[in-house]
Amino acid sequence: MIASTAPRPAGLKRRCAIYTRKSHEEGLEQEFNSLDAQRDSGETFIASQKHEGWVTLPTRYDDGGFTGSNTDRPALVRLMDDIEAGRVDIVVVYKIDRLSRSLIDFVALLQVFDRKEVAFVSVTQQFNTANPMGRLILNILICFAQFERENIAERIRDKMAASRRRGKWVGGVPPLGYDVDYVIKKLVVNETEATTVRRIFTRFSQCGSPALIANELRADGITTKVWTSKSGKVHAGEPMNRAYLYKVLHQRTYLGEVVYKGGVYKGEHAAILDRVLWDRVHAMLAENHTARGNRERQRSVVPGFLKAPSPGISLNPVAQMALVWLRRDNSLQVVS
Repeated sequence: MIASTAPRPAGLKRRCAIYTRKSHEEGLEQEFNSLDAQRDSGETFIASQKHEGWVTLPTRYDDGGFTGSNTDRPALVRLMDDIEAGRVDIVVVYKIDRLSRSLIDFVALLQVFDRKEVAFVSVTQQFNTANPMGRLILNILICFAQFERENIAERIRDKMAASRRRGKWVGGVPPLGYDVDYVIKKLVVNETEATTVRRIFTRFSQCGSPALIANELRADGITTKVWTSKSGKVHAGEPMNRAYLYKVLHQRTYLGEVVYKGGVYKGEHAAILDRVLWDRVHAMLAENHTARGNRERQRSVVPGFLKAPSPGISLNPVAQMALVWLRRDNSLQVVS
């Protein structure tokens, strides 16, 4: 909730920043354009509040040719920087939609204003967070913004679930063996990496050791996934390690499938592994898991039952090694 802006001492000047915006550049070349008209209206309103100590800052915050559907605007960025620096007491706009056309963005901006004790005024809409009615309206808008955020999040979740069930790639880091075609929004096979993936599965079917395979790949200079994001940023690979190889070995994408919440669906992308090799590798993984569990149980089958010569001291195995202690006659007692 937005708290009441603390009253200022009488006679103290209140620095007013006028923010103007126009979505299109058309007409901005005129001597007196839309941005000038908005500023003139703001200056007139500020002059009417001179008795409250309002003064117009000379700095102009004009965004000509920028949409109000997002906050990626140079003048708005400068305004927010000046607010954070404590150079502004009141933000004045011609209409609310000059600041933002997005309810969520609008509320987020005003929450920053409130944190810095900056009032917000819309000249033509009687909206002023410096008075109780303005703050009441703002709190109502915050409730609607939260409702909108939750609805958007739910729609995104539903869309992602539907996309997964249709076998679509919904974003994230592509697995080794694939790249993302951002035009068609699909995974496409990276043949060089696909060869590495097949090598990993084939070698595991032969040796059953991810650690050994990781050493071999590092020796050949093969790294983890190198990929480029939609923005063009390149993410470098890292030396191969056992944990990464386990992820590769469990990646059903290689079968041309998509997994979502326990369900497996046919993907839009091409497979790079055959089912026979996949099944062979996963049979070995299951066998290794069972064997490892058996070793753990055998290792701790008698913890606490063995007693050292000193009364009350139990012997617990830490690893598969011999237990040795020194007898009173200086001979060694060994329990394997």
